[in-house]
Order: sequence, then C-alpha cells, then structure tokens
Amino acid sequence: MRSIRTYTLENPLEFKIKILHWAQQFEDVVWLDSNKYTQRYSSYDAVLAVDAFTSIKTECYGAFDALKEYQEQTKDWIFGYLSYDLKNDIENLTSNNFDGLHFPDLYFFQPKKLFLVKDEVLEIQYLRMVDDEITEDFDTISSMSQNDHDSTCDKVNISLRITKDVYKNKVKRVLEHIHRGDIYEANFCQEFFAKNSCIDPLKTYHHLNDISKPPFATFFKMHHHYLLSASPERYIRKEGCKIISQPIKGTAKRALDKKDDQRLIKNLKKDPKERSENVMIVDLVRNDLSKTALKGSVIVEELCKVYSFEQVHQMISTVVSKIDTKTSPVDVLASTFPMGSMTGAPKISAMQIIEELEVSKRGLYSGAMGYFTPGGDFDFNVVIRSILYNKEEQYISYTVGGAITAKSDPDKEYEECLLKAKAMREVLEGL
Repeated sequence: MRSIRTYTLENPLEFKIKILHWAQQFEDVVWLDSNKYTQRYSSYDAVLAVDAFTSIKTECYGAFDALKEYQEQTKDWIFGYLSYDLKNDIENLTSNNFDGLHFPDLYFFQPKKLFLVKDEVLEIQYLRMVDDEITEDFDTISSMSQNDHDSTCDKVNISLRITKDVYKNKVKRVLEHIHRGDIYEANFCQEFFAKNSCIDPLKTYHHLNDISKPPFATFFKMHHHYLLSASPERYIRKEGCKIISQPIKGTAKRALDKKDDQRLIKNLKKDPKERSENVMIVDLVRNDLSKTALKGSVIVEELCKVYSFEQVHQMISTVVSKIDTKTSPVDVLASTFPMGSMTGAPKISAMQIIEELEVSKRGLYSGAMGYFTPGGDFDFNVVIRSILYNKEEQYISYTVGGAITAKSDPDKEYEECLLKAKAMREVLEGL
C-alpha cells in the first residue's frame, strides 16, 4: 500500500526545521517531535504526516464507534486527535461552556506522505498514488532555506477568562465538594485568550518548542485550526499487546543554580500533597486499564518518579497492562478516556463538577493527539502546555490547570497555574 525509501541525514536537527517549513503548503499536517528526550517507550525521534487521502471528522456522539470503523477499514497510518469533550460519548455528560475555538470533537486523517526520523535515518512512506514524488520532495526539502519569514501580526495581548479572585473562589467550591465526600480530587482549569489577534503558527511553535523541549511536542494544522503544543505527558501507548499509560501529577519550578534545582527535586519527591495527587490518579489509571486488561496484568512500573524539563520538574508514574490480541485498540482508548490526570477521581463526579465550575469548553485542550500504525499500535500525548489558534476567527487560547485535593491552597494553586502558563505567555507576548 505504501512505497518505502530510506535516507541518511547528515544533520537531522537542520532537516527537521526544513521539513516542517516544507509541510506548511498542506492543509492537513501532524508533526510530532520527541526533542531527543530520553524515555523508555519510544519509536521515533520525529514524525511528519501530511496531505490527507481519507479523513474522519465528527462531533462527540458516536465518535468512538466512527473512529473504530475508520481505523479497522483503513488498516494504515492515521493521525489525529480526541478532544476532551468525547467524554460525552462515553458517559451521560454535556459540554455547554463557551467555545471560542470551534474545533471538531474528533479528527483523523490518512496521510499520503509520511516521514519517520530515528537518529540519522529518515524513512519515507508514500501511498502508491504519489510515490513518484519521493525523490523530488526529498531534494526540495534538503535544499530549503531555514530563514524565518517576517510576520505581519502585532503583539498579542492576553486576557483572563476569570480573575484571580474568581479562580480562588471556584477552587474553594471544589474543596467544599472534596470535604463533603463528593470527590477526592479534581483537575480545575482556566483559560487565557486573545480575540481579534493573529500569530505566525510555525514561528510560534518553534519558539514554544525551543524554550520547552518536551518529549511530546506537536504542530498540528487542519485548514485554519492549529495546535502548537509543548506537552511533556504521554496519555497512552500500545505496543503489541502491551498498554502503557504515564500520568503526570506533581509540579515544581526549576532553579538556575544546580544545588537549588536539586533541592527542588528532593522537595517535590517528598511533598505529601504532590505524591497524594499522583497516587490517586495512578489508582484511577489502574482501574481504567483493568477494563480491557488480561487478569492480573495491570502493574505500576514506576511510581512518582521526578523528571526534569526546561520549565518545570514533574512527577510521573508509569502504569502498564496486557490485552488480548482480539481487543480493539479504539476500545482501549474509549475505556480510558479522558485521561485521569486531567479529570480527577471519582472520574464521572469530577467531570460533572469541572463542567459546572469551569467557564470555557476545553475542546482539544486536555484531549489527546497521536497516531495509529497499520498494525493497530498507537501513541497519544496529553494536550497540555499548548496554544490553540483559529486563524479564520482570529482567536488564540491556552488553558492551564491543576489537581485540587483536600490539602490544596487556592493561592498556591493559582501560582502553579501561572508557572505552567509561563512558556505560552512568554511566546505570545514576546512575538
């Protein structure tokens, strides 16, 4: 079905910049970049999929059934996203909050042209209908200039959807639910936005990626919709019959001084609130994976390990399971979505409270972006630390949040939100 050709790259980093610039001519683009971040579960350093041959776009109701049919019929690489609001397809829930971005709830496409980078090796996979363009495309990409073009956009002025005082009052309401026993954790989020504004998506992505260098960076384009993501978090991955989920809960700032930075890591490891956040979500993930797992196969491989990124330290756990060969990969997604790190526990009650207290529709934020392979494996990130942009409507948005538990302090939770928002704000207001 696909013609495959391999090339040796003299300068992979330079090539990555060139190929993403080349990709801007297409209406459908998914770029996934690990930034060479050391991680146990990884297939490629970077992946580019462009130029849709077939696609599926739908709103939430019936979305997983439609995706399952599309994935089984295509039996090829497909790339796309699951928005947070697909929760309404799984449970009796709704999404009625304000939406300034208007992304479809689900979108996947089968690319005509696919590029896979690992170390110095580039593997190109083109559908047969366009495989006569491989050599020409590779030569064009290799000869491209890396110069940024000038942007005609003005500086972006960011507004808050809710004020600090309103945020703190809403956190107090979450705490009331916790103390009453309705839930024991909820991920509460707030939106920052700009109306009647424009950005250069590619330039913005490069800036965001350069200051964050995360393992799950994403540039996504679907006509006039863009996702520019510096996500550090994997939602879920399938390798044969093995399922891997890696929730993040627990955040600390970085320090320039090495000794101070090590002290912050040590403090994060021992922080009872941060550990409790992580352990609660690990329990939720274990429960979610058990819905499709073979009996006795759900294991916590790593609990509350601290990983360091350019902007923050994060506490990450790894939970794995085994599934039957007959289990549909889409069923694994449907039984674990949305990811526990972005909801709370118990999951349904937390999502109901989140919907009541948040004022913006999450949409693609706290959803997942990734791909299926022809053999049914998959890998999806969590859409956080991301800028979303509707070019046609000139609306720019980024959302941040954190886990509220019984020990949460509203002022400290707000400070954590600002810490997580730092990179996006710096990129947008510094343009």
